[in-house]
Amino acid sequence: MNAKHILVLYAHPAPHRSPVNRRLADAARATPGVVVQDLYDTYPDFDIDAENERALVRDASLLVFLHPIRWYGMPSLMKEWMDVVMVPGWAYGTPDSVLRGKGYWLVATTGSGAEAYQPGGLHGRPFADFLAPFEQTAALCGMDWIAPLTMHGAAAAGEAAVDAHIAEFRRRLLAYTEAAHGE
Repeated sequence: MNAKHILVLYAHPAPHRSPVNRRLADAARATPGVVVQDLYDTYPDFDIDAENERALVRDASLLVFLHPIRWYGMPSLMKEWMDVVMVPGWAYGTPDSVLRGKGYWLVATTGSGAEAYQPGGLHGRPFADFLAPFEQTAALCGMDWIAPLTMHGAAAAGEAAVDAHIAEFRRRLLAYTEAAHGE
């Protein structure tokens, strides 16, 4: 496996109901130098092969966490993956931890529109306030935090908005792939 691949960790518990996340995963699969690990497809029983996952992570320059935001966090299998794979001494806690210097890019969708993420809105605070656990995970592991790519109101988004979002994801993914290969 190429030591500079990009690893997309895709977690959606109901991909058949999420055309945006499915299309994002498909765009990643179609990008050279990108490995997509579909966690719900690979581990429907939640029995994660930590050593296999660590091998995928070890050989990646960038980890893309692709999932919907559900109840202000990640889907349960993504959280289980982090609990099982990202252990102390390997993922963080030592100067030579495996994740140190790798990129952390959150690519997420929300059910609510952007207007819901403001004072007085449904969620009562800016969306950035809900990113603290993700940012802190990157910081603890010595990873480079990359500004998230988020599509708010994904379920109600029109085709043109979805197409534009997928195109931006693909553009950025290609740029990161080229950077990882020194092009």
